[in-house]
Amino acid sequence: MSIMGTNCAVSSSSELSRSTKMGNKQIKQHLETAQKTGVLKISLQRLQEFPPQLKTYPNVLKTLDLSENRFENVPDELGRLTMLKHLNLSGNRLVDLNEVVGELLKLEVLLLMDNFLTKLPKTLSNCTHLKTVNLSNNQLKIFPSMLCGLKQLDVLDLSRNQITQVPADVGNLYVTELNLNQNQISSLAEDIADCPKLKTLRLEENCLQANAFTSRILKESKICNLAVDGNLFNSKQFTDLDGYDVYMERYTAVKKKMF
Repeated sequence: MSIMGTNCAVSSSSELSRSTKMGNKQIKQHLETAQKTGVLKISLQRLQEFPPQLKTYPNVLKTLDLSENRFENVPDELGRLTMLKHLNLSGNRLVDLNEVVGELLKLEVLLLMDNFLTKLPKTLSNCTHLKTVNLSNNQLKIFPSMLCGLKQLDVLDLSRNQITQVPADVGNLYVTELNLNQNQISSLAEDIADCPKLKTLRLEENCLQANAFTSRILKESKICNLAVDGNLFNSKQFTDLDGYDVYMERYTAVKKKMF
Protein backbone atom coordinates (compact mmCIF):
# COMPACT_ATOMS: atom_id res chain seq x y z
CA MET A 1 0.00 0.00 0.00
CA SER A 2 2.81 2.38 0.87
CA ILE A 3 4.43 1.81 -2.53
CA MET A 4 1.17 2.67 -4.31
CA GLY A 5 0.87 5.81 -2.18
CA THR A 6 4.40 6.89 -3.14
CA ASN A 7 3.70 6.31 -6.83
CA CYS A 8 0.53 8.40 -6.57
CA ALA A 9 2.44 11.23 -4.91
CA VAL A 10 5.15 11.18 -7.57
CA SER A 11 2.51 11.11 -10.32
CA SER A 12 0.63 14.01 -8.74
CA SER A 13 3.84 16.01 -8.38
CA SER A 14 4.87 15.43 -12.00
CA GLU A 15 1.37 16.38 -13.22
CA LEU A 16 1.57 19.62 -11.23
CA SER A 17 4.98 20.32 -12.72
CA ARG A 18 3.67 19.72 -16.26
CA SER A 19 0.66 21.92 -15.51
CA THR A 20 2.92 24.73 -14.29
CA LYS A 21 5.12 24.44 -17.39
CA MET A 22 2.05 24.53 -19.61
CA GLY A 23 0.81 27.60 -17.73
CA ASN A 24 4.15 29.37 -18.12
CA LYS A 25 4.25 28.50 -21.82
CA GLN A 26 0.74 29.90 -22.33
CA ILE A 27 1.64 33.09 -20.46
CA LYS A 28 4.74 33.52 -22.61
CA GLN A 29 2.63 33.14 -25.76
CA HIS A 30 0.07 35.64 -24.45
CA LEU A 31 2.83 38.14 -23.70
CA GLU A 32 4.31 37.81 -27.19
CA THR A 33 0.92 38.25 -28.89
CA ALA A 34 0.02 41.23 -26.67
CA GLN A 35 3.01 43.20 -27.93
CA LYS A 36 1.24 43.29 -31.31
CA THR A 37 -2.39 43.61 -30.19
CA GLY A 38 -2.07 45.73 -27.05
CA VAL A 39 -4.43 43.27 -25.31
CA LEU A 40 -3.17 40.91 -22.60
CA LYS A 41 -5.47 38.43 -20.87
CA ILE A 42 -4.04 36.10 -18.23
CA SER A 43 -7.04 35.03 -16.20
CA LEU A 44 -7.96 31.80 -14.38
CA GLN A 45 -4.29 30.84 -13.92
CA ARG A 46 -4.23 30.69 -10.09
CA LEU A 47 -1.30 33.11 -10.13
CA GLN A 48 -0.31 34.37 -6.68
CA GLU A 49 2.02 37.04 -8.04
CA PHE A 50 2.00 39.28 -11.09
CA PRO A 51 3.87 37.73 -14.02
CA PRO A 52 7.46 38.96 -13.50
CA GLN A 53 7.72 39.66 -17.24
CA LEU A 54 5.34 42.61 -16.78
CA LYS A 55 7.94 44.43 -14.68
CA THR A 56 10.04 45.05 -17.79
CA TYR A 57 7.29 44.76 -20.39
CA PRO A 58 7.08 47.39 -23.17
CA ASN A 59 4.53 50.13 -22.51
CA VAL A 60 2.15 49.04 -25.28
CA LEU A 61 -0.81 47.53 -23.42
CA LYS A 62 -4.24 49.14 -23.69
CA THR A 63 -6.14 46.25 -22.08
CA LEU A 64 -4.89 44.15 -19.18
CA ASP A 65 -7.06 41.34 -17.80
CA LEU A 66 -5.62 39.53 -14.77
CA SER A 67 -8.97 38.47 -13.36
CA GLU A 68 -9.67 35.27 -11.42
CA ASN A 69 -6.19 34.74 -10.03
CA ARG A 70 -4.90 34.91 -6.45
CA PHE A 71 -3.12 38.26 -6.25
CA GLU A 72 -3.04 39.90 -2.82
CA ASN A 73 -1.40 43.11 -3.97
CA VAL A 74 -0.56 45.18 -7.02
CA PRO A 75 3.17 45.85 -7.70
CA ASP A 76 4.56 49.34 -8.26
CA GLU A 77 5.53 48.33 -11.79
CA LEU A 78 1.89 48.50 -12.85
CA GLY A 79 2.28 52.28 -12.86
CA ARG A 80 4.61 51.94 -15.87
CA LEU A 81 1.75 50.80 -18.11
CA THR A 82 0.50 54.32 -18.77
CA MET A 83 -1.22 53.41 -22.05
CA LEU A 84 -3.81 51.25 -20.26
CA LYS A 85 -7.47 52.04 -20.90
CA HIS A 86 -9.03 48.85 -19.53
CA LEU A 87 -7.83 47.14 -16.32
CA ASN A 88 -9.54 44.03 -14.94
CA LEU A 89 -8.33 42.76 -11.55
CA SER A 90 -11.62 41.21 -10.48
CA GLY A 91 -11.82 37.90 -8.66
CA ASN A 92 -8.49 38.13 -6.85
CA ARG A 93 -7.57 38.54 -3.16
CA LEU A 94 -6.72 42.23 -3.09
CA VAL A 95 -7.06 43.89 0.31
CA ASP A 96 -5.90 47.31 -0.82
CA LEU A 97 -5.09 48.94 -4.15
CA ASN A 98 -1.62 50.31 -4.86
CA GLU A 99 -1.69 54.08 -5.31
CA VAL A 100 0.27 53.68 -8.58
CA VAL A 101 -3.10 53.00 -10.22
CA GLY A 102 -3.46 56.78 -10.09
CA GLU A 103 -0.63 57.02 -12.63
CA LEU A 104 -2.75 55.29 -15.28
CA LEU A 105 -4.08 58.58 -16.61
CA LYS A 106 -5.71 57.10 -19.72
CA LEU A 107 -7.70 54.48 -17.79
CA GLU A 108 -11.38 54.31 -18.82
CA VAL A 109 -12.58 51.01 -17.29
CA LEU A 110 -11.53 49.71 -13.86
CA LEU A 111 -12.95 46.35 -12.76
CA LEU A 112 -12.22 45.33 -9.16
CA MET A 113 -15.28 43.31 -8.15
CA ASP A 114 -14.99 40.17 -6.02
CA ASN A 115 -11.92 41.12 -4.00
CA PHE A 116 -11.37 41.99 -0.33
CA LEU A 117 -10.73 45.73 -0.69
CA THR A 118 -11.28 47.76 2.48
CA LYS A 119 -10.08 51.10 1.08
CA LEU A 120 -9.05 52.85 -2.11
CA PRO A 121 -6.15 55.24 -2.83
CA LYS A 122 -6.89 58.94 -3.15
CA THR A 123 -4.76 58.93 -6.31
CA LEU A 124 -7.73 57.48 -8.23
CA SER A 125 -8.90 61.08 -8.53
CA ASN A 126 -6.09 61.51 -11.10
CA CYS A 127 -7.79 59.07 -13.48
CA THR A 128 -9.95 61.70 -15.11
CA HIS A 129 -10.86 59.54 -18.13
CA LEU A 130 -12.59 56.84 -16.08
CA LYS A 131 -16.01 55.93 -17.47
CA THR A 132 -16.84 52.69 -15.63
CA VAL A 133 -15.75 51.55 -12.15
CA ASN A 134 -16.99 48.28 -10.66
CA LEU A 135 -16.18 47.64 -6.99
CA SER A 136 -19.00 45.21 -6.28
CA ASN A 137 -18.53 42.53 -3.61
CA ASN A 138 -15.64 43.99 -1.63
CA GLN A 139 -15.37 45.13 1.99
CA LEU A 140 -15.50 48.91 1.60
CA LYS A 141 -16.99 50.71 4.59
CA ILE A 142 -16.54 54.30 3.39
CA PHE A 143 -17.98 55.81 0.23
CA PRO A 144 -15.08 56.43 -2.23
CA SER A 145 -15.30 60.22 -2.42
CA MET A 146 -12.13 60.43 -4.53
CA LEU A 147 -14.31 59.35 -7.48
CA CYS A 148 -16.51 62.43 -7.11
CA GLY A 149 -15.55 65.13 -9.56
CA LEU A 150 -14.52 62.72 -12.34
CA LYS A 151 -16.58 64.23 -15.13
CA GLN A 152 -16.43 61.30 -17.55
CA LEU A 153 -17.43 58.67 -14.97
CA ASP A 154 -20.74 57.21 -16.14
CA VAL A 155 -21.35 54.03 -14.12
CA LEU A 156 -20.24 53.30 -10.54
CA ASP A 157 -21.07 49.94 -8.96
CA LEU A 158 -20.53 49.76 -5.18
CA SER A 159 -23.05 47.01 -4.49
CA ARG A 160 -22.39 44.28 -1.91
CA ASN A 161 -20.02 46.24 0.31
CA GLN A 162 -20.30 47.50 3.90
CA ILE A 163 -20.85 51.23 3.28
CA THR A 164 -22.94 52.83 6.04
CA GLN A 165 -23.51 56.36 4.72
CA VAL A 166 -23.54 58.37 1.53
CA PRO A 167 -21.69 61.66 2.26
CA ALA A 168 -22.34 65.20 1.02
CA ASP A 169 -19.46 64.78 -1.48
CA VAL A 170 -21.83 62.65 -3.57
CA GLY A 171 -23.28 65.87 -5.00
CA ASN A 172 -20.15 66.12 -7.17
CA LEU A 173 -20.60 62.68 -8.68
CA TYR A 174 -21.14 62.80 -12.46
CA VAL A 175 -22.42 59.26 -13.03
CA THR A 176 -25.72 58.44 -14.72
CA GLU A 177 -26.00 55.20 -12.73
CA LEU A 178 -24.99 54.54 -9.10
CA ASN A 179 -25.45 51.06 -7.64
CA LEU A 180 -25.39 50.86 -3.84
CA ASN A 181 -27.50 47.72 -3.43
CA GLN A 182 -26.76 45.41 -0.49
CA ASN A 183 -24.74 47.69 1.73
CA GLN A 184 -25.50 48.87 5.27
CA ILE A 185 -26.52 52.43 4.42
CA SER A 186 -28.60 54.22 7.04
CA SER A 187 -27.75 57.80 6.05
CA LEU A 188 -28.22 59.43 2.63
CA ALA A 189 -26.98 62.98 2.10
CA GLU A 190 -29.65 64.98 0.28
CA ASP A 191 -26.79 66.54 -1.70
CA ILE A 192 -27.33 63.57 -4.00
CA ALA A 193 -30.03 65.78 -5.51
CA ASP A 194 -27.20 67.93 -6.93
CA CYS A 195 -25.72 65.14 -9.08
CA PRO A 196 -25.86 66.69 -12.56
CA LYS A 197 -26.42 63.44 -14.51
CA LEU A 198 -27.72 60.84 -12.06
CA LYS A 199 -30.70 59.00 -13.55
CA THR A 200 -30.56 55.55 -11.92
CA LEU A 201 -29.98 55.14 -8.18
CA ARG A 202 -30.04 51.62 -6.72
CA LEU A 203 -30.34 51.39 -2.93
CA GLU A 204 -32.02 48.02 -2.46
CA GLU A 205 -31.40 45.98 0.70
CA ASN A 206 -29.94 48.69 2.92
CA CYS A 207 -30.93 50.15 6.31
CA LEU A 208 -32.72 53.31 5.19
CA GLN A 209 -35.89 54.82 6.68
CA ALA A 210 -38.42 56.36 4.30
CA ASN A 211 -37.60 59.89 5.51
CA ALA A 212 -34.07 59.51 4.09
CA PHE A 213 -35.66 60.40 0.75
CA THR A 214 -36.29 64.07 1.36
CA SER A 215 -38.52 66.25 -0.77
CA ARG A 216 -35.37 67.83 -2.22
CA ILE A 217 -34.16 64.45 -3.48
CA LEU A 218 -37.55 63.52 -4.91
CA LYS A 219 -38.39 66.91 -6.39
CA GLU A 220 -35.09 68.51 -7.44
CA SER A 221 -32.88 65.62 -8.56
CA LYS A 222 -32.70 64.18 -12.07
CA ILE A 223 -33.24 60.65 -10.72
CA CYS A 224 -35.93 58.85 -12.71
CA ASN A 225 -35.22 55.26 -11.69
CA LEU A 226 -35.03 54.77 -7.93
CA ALA A 227 -34.74 51.18 -6.62
CA VAL A 228 -35.41 51.01 -2.85
CA ASP A 229 -36.89 47.58 -2.05
CA GLY A 230 -35.61 45.80 1.04
CA ASN A 231 -35.13 48.82 3.34
CA LEU A 232 -36.79 49.70 6.66
CA PHE A 233 -40.08 50.95 5.21
CA ASN A 234 -43.00 49.68 3.18
CA SER A 235 -44.18 50.84 -0.22
CA LYS A 236 -47.02 52.97 1.20
CA GLN A 237 -44.60 54.92 3.40
CA PHE A 238 -42.56 55.63 0.28
CA THR A 239 -45.46 56.64 -1.96
CA ASP A 240 -46.78 58.97 0.78
CA LEU A 241 -43.56 61.01 0.81
CA ASP A 242 -43.63 64.68 -0.14
CA GLY A 243 -42.27 64.85 -3.69
CA TYR A 244 -43.09 61.27 -4.70
CA ASP A 245 -45.53 62.50 -7.35
CA VAL A 246 -42.83 64.72 -8.89
CA TYR A 247 -40.43 61.78 -8.99
CA MET A 248 -43.10 59.62 -10.66
CA GLU A 249 -43.58 62.24 -13.38
CA ARG A 250 -39.91 61.87 -14.30
CA TYR A 251 -40.14 58.07 -14.08
CA THR A 252 -43.21 57.94 -16.34
CA ALA A 253 -41.74 60.39 -18.87
CA VAL A 254 -38.66 58.19 -19.31
CA LYS A 255 -40.80 55.05 -19.66
CA LYS A 256 -42.85 56.70 -22.41
CA LYS A 257 -39.68 57.51 -24.36
CA MET A 258 -38.73 53.83 -24.26
CA PHE A 259 -41.90 52.72 -26.05
